[in-house]
Amino acid sequence: MVSPERFQEYADIIQEAPSRLPLDPPSVQHPEVWPSAGSVEFNHVSFRYKDQGQLVLRDLSFSVRGGDKLGIVGRTGAGKSSLTMALFRINELAAGSICIDGVDVSTIGLTTLREKFSIIPQNPVLFKGTLRNYLDPFGDFSDEELWTCLRRVGLGSRIEAEEGKLDALVEENGESFSVGERQMLCMVCSLLRKSRLVVFDEATAAVDHATDQTLQRVIREVFKDSTVLTIAHRLDTILDSDRILVMDGGCVKELASPAELVQRGEGHFFDLMEEGGYLDRFQQSNAVENVRLNALRQRD
Repeated sequence: MVSPERFQEYADIIQEAPSRLPLDPPSVQHPEVWPSAGSVEFNHVSFRYKDQGQLVLRDLSFSVRGGDKLGIVGRTGAGKSSLTMALFRINELAAGSICIDGVDVSTIGLTTLREKFSIIPQNPVLFKGTLRNYLDPFGDFSDEELWTCLRRVGLGSRIEAEEGKLDALVEENGESFSVGERQMLCMVCSLLRKSRLVVFDEATAAVDHATDQTLQRVIREVFKDSTVLTIAHRLDTILDSDRILVMDGGCVKELASPAELVQRGEGHFFDLMEEGGYLDRFQQSNAVENVRLNALRQRD
Protein backbone atom coordinates (compact mmCIF):
# COMPACT_ATOMS: atom_id res chain seq x y z
CA MET A 1 0.00 0.00 0.00
CA VAL A 2 2.90 2.36 0.58
CA SER A 3 3.79 2.66 -3.12
CA PRO A 4 0.26 3.65 -4.33
CA GLU A 5 0.01 6.12 -1.46
CA ARG A 6 3.26 7.75 -2.56
CA PHE A 7 2.02 7.95 -6.17
CA GLN A 8 -1.14 9.67 -4.96
CA GLU A 9 0.88 12.00 -2.74
CA TYR A 10 3.04 13.10 -5.69
CA ALA A 11 0.00 13.44 -7.96
CA ASP A 12 -1.59 15.82 -5.44
CA ILE A 13 1.43 18.13 -5.26
CA ILE A 14 0.59 21.55 -6.64
CA GLN A 15 2.62 22.21 -9.79
CA GLU A 16 5.26 24.93 -9.62
CA ALA A 17 5.08 28.03 -11.77
CA PRO A 18 6.71 27.77 -15.25
CA SER A 19 10.52 27.68 -15.37
CA ARG A 20 10.64 30.13 -18.27
CA LEU A 21 8.13 32.68 -19.58
CA PRO A 22 7.97 34.38 -23.01
CA LEU A 23 8.52 37.82 -21.47
CA ASP A 24 11.51 36.86 -19.30
CA PRO A 25 14.45 39.27 -19.69
CA PRO A 26 15.68 40.20 -22.19
CA SER A 27 12.26 41.04 -23.66
CA VAL A 28 10.01 43.92 -24.63
CA GLN A 29 8.52 43.98 -21.13
CA HIS A 30 11.71 43.53 -19.10
CA PRO A 31 15.12 45.20 -19.51
CA GLU A 32 17.90 43.30 -21.26
CA VAL A 33 20.19 43.44 -18.24
CA TRP A 34 18.09 42.54 -15.21
CA PRO A 35 18.72 43.13 -12.44
CA SER A 36 21.19 45.93 -13.11
CA ALA A 37 21.15 47.67 -9.71
CA GLY A 38 19.76 44.98 -7.42
CA SER A 39 17.24 47.14 -5.55
CA VAL A 40 14.71 45.12 -3.52
CA GLU A 41 11.21 46.12 -2.47
CA PHE A 42 8.81 44.07 -0.34
CA ASN A 43 5.28 45.48 -0.60
CA HIS A 44 2.84 44.24 2.08
CA VAL A 45 4.14 40.67 1.71
CA SER A 46 2.38 37.82 3.50
CA PHE A 47 3.74 34.29 3.18
CA ARG A 48 2.85 30.80 4.40
CA TYR A 49 4.28 27.33 3.87
CA LYS A 50 0.99 25.49 3.37
CA ASP A 51 -2.38 26.50 1.94
CA GLN A 52 -4.54 27.82 4.75
CA GLY A 53 -1.56 27.43 7.09
CA GLN A 54 -0.40 30.05 9.55
CA LEU A 55 1.25 33.13 8.06
CA VAL A 56 4.99 33.24 8.78
CA LEU A 57 5.39 36.68 7.19
CA ARG A 58 2.71 39.28 7.87
CA ASP A 59 2.27 42.45 5.82
CA LEU A 60 6.05 42.82 5.43
CA SER A 61 7.16 46.07 3.77
CA PHE A 62 10.69 47.43 3.35
CA SER A 63 13.09 48.42 0.58
CA VAL A 64 16.82 48.07 -0.07
CA ARG A 65 18.76 50.26 -2.47
CA GLY A 66 20.93 48.61 -5.09
CA GLY A 67 24.40 47.87 -3.73
CA ASP A 68 23.37 48.28 -0.08
CA LYS A 69 24.25 45.76 2.60
CA LEU A 70 21.29 44.79 4.81
CA GLY A 71 21.66 42.74 7.97
CA ILE A 72 18.57 40.75 8.99
CA VAL A 73 18.25 39.76 12.65
CA GLY A 74 15.65 38.38 15.03
CA ARG A 75 15.08 35.60 17.48
CA THR A 76 14.35 32.02 16.41
CA GLY A 77 11.04 31.89 14.54
CA ALA A 78 11.06 35.60 13.70
CA GLY A 79 10.71 34.88 9.96
CA LYS A 80 14.25 35.59 8.76
CA SER A 81 14.69 32.50 6.58
CA SER A 82 11.05 32.68 5.46
CA LEU A 83 11.89 36.05 3.92
CA THR A 84 14.52 34.32 1.77
CA MET A 85 12.08 31.58 0.75
CA ALA A 86 9.58 34.22 -0.34
CA LEU A 87 12.25 36.02 -2.38
CA PHE A 88 13.24 32.82 -4.21
CA ARG A 89 9.56 31.83 -4.63
CA ILE A 90 9.91 28.48 -2.89
CA ASN A 91 6.19 29.04 -2.24
CA GLU A 92 4.05 31.72 -3.82
CA LEU A 93 3.02 34.74 -1.75
CA ALA A 94 -0.27 34.77 0.13
CA ALA A 95 -0.47 38.53 -0.47
CA GLY A 96 1.64 41.47 -1.62
CA SER A 97 4.53 41.62 -4.08
CA ILE A 98 8.32 41.55 -4.25
CA CYS A 99 10.04 43.73 -6.85
CA ILE A 100 13.67 43.66 -7.96
CA ASP A 101 14.69 46.80 -9.86
CA GLY A 102 10.99 47.55 -10.23
CA VAL A 103 10.11 44.16 -11.76
CA ASP A 104 7.58 41.99 -9.91
CA VAL A 105 9.33 38.64 -9.44
CA SER A 106 6.02 36.79 -9.92
CA THR A 107 6.14 37.80 -13.60
CA ILE A 108 9.48 36.03 -14.11
CA GLY A 109 9.93 32.30 -14.78
CA LEU A 110 11.24 30.41 -11.75
CA THR A 111 14.48 29.22 -13.34
CA THR A 112 15.17 32.65 -14.85
CA LEU A 113 14.53 34.27 -11.48
CA ARG A 114 16.73 31.94 -9.45
CA GLU A 115 19.57 32.17 -11.97
CA LYS A 116 19.79 35.89 -11.24
CA PHE A 117 20.27 35.57 -7.48
CA SER A 118 22.75 33.70 -5.31
CA ILE A 119 22.41 32.24 -1.84
CA ILE A 120 25.26 31.18 0.45
CA PRO A 121 23.77 28.74 2.99
CA GLN A 122 25.08 27.73 6.39
CA ASN A 123 25.97 24.21 5.21
CA PRO A 124 26.53 24.14 1.43
CA VAL A 125 26.11 20.77 -0.30
CA LEU A 126 28.69 19.74 -2.90
CA PHE A 127 27.89 16.76 -5.10
CA LYS A 128 30.41 14.09 -5.98
CA GLY A 129 32.29 14.85 -9.19
CA THR A 130 34.96 17.30 -10.27
CA LEU A 131 35.42 20.81 -8.97
CA ARG A 132 34.96 22.13 -12.50
CA ASN A 133 31.56 20.42 -12.78
CA TYR A 134 30.46 21.99 -9.51
CA LEU A 135 31.59 25.51 -10.39
CA ASP A 136 30.55 25.41 -14.04
CA PRO A 137 28.11 22.53 -14.70
CA PHE A 138 27.11 23.82 -18.15
CA GLY A 139 30.60 24.72 -19.40
CA ASP A 140 29.80 28.43 -19.72
CA PHE A 141 33.13 29.78 -18.45
CA SER A 142 36.79 29.57 -19.43
CA ASP A 143 39.55 28.25 -17.16
CA GLU A 144 40.83 31.81 -16.81
CA GLU A 145 37.46 33.00 -15.49
CA LEU A 146 37.31 30.11 -13.02
CA TRP A 147 40.82 30.80 -11.71
CA THR A 148 40.16 34.54 -11.46
CA CYS A 149 37.10 34.00 -9.25
CA LEU A 150 38.86 31.34 -7.15
CA ARG A 151 41.71 33.77 -6.47
CA ARG A 152 39.31 36.60 -5.61
CA VAL A 153 37.85 34.58 -2.74
CA GLY A 154 41.29 33.37 -1.62
CA LEU A 155 41.07 29.77 -2.83
CA GLY A 156 43.54 30.02 -5.72
CA SER A 157 46.54 28.49 -3.92
CA ARG A 158 44.33 25.88 -2.23
CA ILE A 159 43.03 24.56 -5.57
CA GLU A 160 46.43 24.83 -7.29
CA ALA A 161 47.78 22.43 -4.65
CA GLU A 162 45.10 19.85 -5.51
CA GLU A 163 45.98 16.98 -7.82
CA GLY A 164 44.04 17.69 -10.97
CA LYS A 165 43.48 21.32 -9.97
CA LEU A 166 40.15 22.36 -11.57
CA ASP A 167 39.49 18.70 -12.34
CA ALA A 168 40.18 17.62 -8.75
CA LEU A 169 37.64 15.15 -7.42
CA VAL A 170 35.06 16.41 -4.94
CA GLU A 171 33.99 13.84 -2.37
CA GLU A 172 30.35 13.17 -1.49
CA ASN A 173 28.86 16.21 0.31
CA GLY A 174 32.13 18.07 -0.30
CA GLU A 175 33.90 16.32 2.58
CA SER A 176 37.28 17.15 1.00
CA PHE A 177 36.62 20.82 1.83
CA SER A 178 35.93 22.54 5.14
CA VAL A 179 32.59 24.30 5.71
CA GLY A 180 34.26 27.68 5.18
CA GLU A 181 35.85 26.53 1.91
CA ARG A 182 32.51 25.19 0.69
CA GLN A 183 30.96 28.57 1.37
CA MET A 184 33.77 30.26 -0.56
CA LEU A 185 33.11 27.89 -3.48
CA CYS A 186 29.48 29.05 -3.38
CA MET A 187 30.79 32.61 -3.58
CA VAL A 188 32.82 31.63 -6.66
CA CYS A 189 29.61 30.44 -8.34
CA SER A 190 28.00 33.76 -7.47
CA LEU A 191 30.93 35.73 -8.89
CA LEU A 192 30.89 33.72 -12.11
CA ARG A 193 27.21 34.52 -12.56
CA LYS A 194 27.80 38.20 -11.68
CA SER A 195 24.90 38.11 -9.23
CA ARG A 196 23.59 41.56 -8.33
CA LEU A 197 21.71 40.15 -5.35
CA VAL A 198 23.41 37.79 -2.87
CA VAL A 199 21.80 36.26 0.23
CA PHE A 200 23.86 34.90 3.13
CA ASP A 201 21.60 32.68 5.24
CA GLU A 202 23.41 32.46 8.61
CA ALA A 203 26.44 31.45 6.55
CA THR A 204 29.02 31.97 9.30
CA ALA A 205 27.11 30.31 12.15
CA ALA A 206 28.92 26.97 11.73
CA VAL A 207 32.52 28.22 11.38
CA ASP A 208 35.16 29.32 13.88
CA HIS A 209 36.01 32.96 14.54
CA ALA A 210 39.11 33.04 12.29
CA THR A 211 37.22 31.55 9.33
CA ASP A 212 34.35 33.94 10.05
CA GLN A 213 36.73 36.91 9.80
CA THR A 214 38.10 35.62 6.49
CA LEU A 215 34.60 35.17 5.09
CA GLN A 216 33.57 38.66 6.20
CA ARG A 217 36.61 40.17 4.47
CA VAL A 218 35.82 38.29 1.25
CA ILE A 219 32.19 39.40 1.40
CA ARG A 220 33.17 43.07 1.84
CA GLU A 221 35.72 42.97 -0.97
CA VAL A 222 34.22 40.82 -3.71
CA PHE A 223 30.55 41.77 -3.26
CA LYS A 224 31.07 45.49 -2.72
CA ASP A 225 28.92 46.35 -5.77
CA SER A 226 26.19 43.76 -5.12
CA THR A 227 23.14 44.05 -2.93
CA VAL A 228 23.79 41.75 0.02
CA LEU A 229 21.15 40.45 2.44
CA THR A 230 22.76 38.78 5.46
CA ILE A 231 20.66 36.73 7.86
CA ALA A 232 22.82 36.86 10.95
CA HIS A 233 23.37 34.44 13.80
CA ARG A 234 26.36 36.37 15.13
CA LEU A 235 25.50 40.05 15.39
CA ASP A 236 29.11 41.11 14.95
CA THR A 237 28.97 39.86 11.34
CA ILE A 238 26.43 42.53 10.32
CA LEU A 239 27.52 45.54 12.38
CA ASP A 240 29.16 47.13 9.32
CA SER A 241 25.94 46.80 7.28
CA ASP A 242 24.32 49.93 5.89
CA ARG A 243 21.11 49.09 7.71
CA ILE A 244 19.69 46.44 10.03
CA LEU A 245 16.24 44.90 9.58
CA VAL A 246 14.93 43.57 12.89
CA MET A 247 12.14 40.99 12.61
CA ASP A 248 9.78 39.49 15.15
CA GLY A 249 6.70 37.35 14.56
CA GLY A 250 7.03 37.69 10.79
CA CYS A 251 6.89 41.50 10.93
CA VAL A 252 9.37 44.38 10.64
CA LYS A 253 10.05 45.82 14.07
CA GLU A 254 13.00 48.10 13.36
CA LEU A 255 14.92 49.28 10.29
CA ALA A 256 17.85 51.67 10.59
CA SER A 257 21.64 51.83 10.68
CA PRO A 258 23.38 49.85 13.46
CA ALA A 259 24.59 53.05 15.12
CA GLU A 260 21.12 54.59 15.10
CA LEU A 261 19.53 51.48 16.61
CA VAL A 262 22.14 51.30 19.38
CA GLN A 263 21.93 55.04 20.13
CA ARG A 264 18.21 54.68 20.88
CA GLY A 265 19.18 52.86 24.06
CA GLU A 266 16.21 50.52 23.81
CA GLY A 267 14.34 48.31 21.37
CA HIS A 268 14.67 44.84 19.89
CA PHE A 269 18.14 45.32 18.38
CA PHE A 270 19.51 47.04 21.48
CA ASP A 271 18.28 44.12 23.61
CA LEU A 272 19.87 41.56 21.27
CA MET A 273 23.17 43.46 21.36
CA GLU A 274 23.09 43.68 25.14
CA GLU A 275 22.24 39.99 25.60
CA GLY A 276 25.04 38.94 23.23
CA GLY A 277 27.64 41.15 24.91
CA TYR A 278 28.24 43.22 21.77
CA LEU A 279 27.34 46.68 23.07
CA ASP A 280 30.67 47.65 24.66
CA ARG A 281 32.71 46.44 21.67
CA PHE A 282 30.45 48.25 19.21
CA GLN A 283 30.51 51.52 21.13
CA GLN A 284 34.32 51.34 21.49
CA SER A 285 34.83 50.67 17.78
CA ASN A 286 32.43 53.50 16.95
CA ALA A 287 34.36 55.86 19.21
CA VAL A 288 37.65 54.90 17.51
CA GLU A 289 36.08 55.41 14.08
CA ASN A 290 34.75 58.85 15.08
CA VAL A 291 38.24 59.89 16.25
CA ARG A 292 39.70 58.72 12.93
CA LEU A 293 37.08 60.62 10.90
CA ASN A 294 37.58 63.80 12.94
CA ALA A 295 41.35 63.57 12.39
CA LEU A 296 40.81 63.23 8.64
CA ARG A 297 38.47 66.24 8.58
CA GLN A 298 40.99 68.38 10.48
CA ARG A 299 43.74 67.31 8.07
CA ASP A 300 41.58 68.34 5.09
